[in-house]
Amino acid sequence: MSNKKLEVLSPAGDLTRLKAAVDFGADAVYFAGKEFGMRAAPGNFSLDDIATGVKYAHNSGAKAYITLNTLPRNDEVARIPEFIQAASDAGVDAFIVTDIGTINMVKKYAPKCELHISVQTGIVNYESARFYHELGADRIVVARELTLEEIAEIRAKTPKSLEIEAFVHGAICMSVSGRCLLSNYLTGRDANRGDCAQPCRWKYHLVEETRPGQYMEISQDHKGSYILNAQDMCMIEHIPELYNAGVTSLKIEGRAKTEYYTAAVTNAYRRAVDEFLREGDGYKPSADLLEEVNKISHRVYSPGFYFGTPKVGQVYDNGGYIRDYELIAVVLDYSDGIATVAQRNKFYPGTFDVLDPKKGSYLIEVDSLYDKDMQPLECAKYAADIVKFRCEPISKGSFIRIKK
Repeated sequence: MSNKKLEVLSPAGDLTRLKAAVDFGADAVYFAGKEFGMRAAPGNFSLDDIATGVKYAHNSGAKAYITLNTLPRNDEVARIPEFIQAASDAGVDAFIVTDIGTINMVKKYAPKCELHISVQTGIVNYESARFYHELGADRIVVARELTLEEIAEIRAKTPKSLEIEAFVHGAICMSVSGRCLLSNYLTGRDANRGDCAQPCRWKYHLVEETRPGQYMEISQDHKGSYILNAQDMCMIEHIPELYNAGVTSLKIEGRAKTEYYTAAVTNAYRRAVDEFLREGDGYKPSADLLEEVNKISHRVYSPGFYFGTPKVGQVYDNGGYIRDYELIAVVLDYSDGIATVAQRNKFYPGTFDVLDPKKGSYLIEVDSLYDKDMQPLECAKYAADIVKFRCEPISKGSFIRIKK
């Protein structure tokens, strides 16, 4: 199967995270400008950043897709053509779009760029897929609520030139294809304009109308219930099934996540895809590869809707994350047997788990720590401090973590 292609598509909330995604094996990255993208929380990209990011991706053989997938209001529309032209001039490979009017503007102002139809559009059948293909779409991002069988039918009943992209990892929105009014209603922050406050992650109680102030538990747990708090998706064990259903791009969610998250998840899916393309349909990821997706902050994992409606799709007892590993440092340099790192969390000498952009995951033993002037340290105490230690060769940009 080595001649087959299966794209690993990674999120980039800013230029640093884009570089991490590319360095750790992404075939393509997706990101937003300062406006018109569905994630307002990350730093996102200035026009200069877009040009720099596209160049960095292209120099490594990766593609760059820009999200233009909010639902713009009248007062925003006049600014969109200039943005489209600037992003196109910067060399982006595709625009990811939801709004019909914006689709029309992309075709007009960036005719050489690919047109990808966002998951926000809610494509759940082959007639919708055909319609967007006739509008000029090169790719559709199918709704998260589809099963593999439904995706396979869309694949069978649409032109082969239409690519299918599907989310495979990360947070799942509790609303259909992410089109939700809950945040806007409760906080005034519009999820359809990239500013979701994630009220689906909050803890809820019931209040009876004639008994204000008397909060009744929704579940048997006295702590209350997170009834809307969806599990995270993880499909790393099911890459053959995704491929056989006709998915050509595996999309990782998480533009608001950290540089380390981006690197770790990208690395895991890069390895899994490469192994699958070598081994074929019988492929099963190794235990150490499965452990990689558990070394990042995550909720309870689920395959989402791919194998049918989940029997349990929510995490009811808390709105937090599972954090079994802690990032302690990022490697800045390695020379003459000494690694120079930027500290992220307090650590002592010991066994460190390394995620290396060139060599993958491995363990190192560190006996002693030193400051930037090679003076001995009992431990690395302060975030962002420069710390040095002797170890085997380690690549610049590696992430160092420890099991908590």
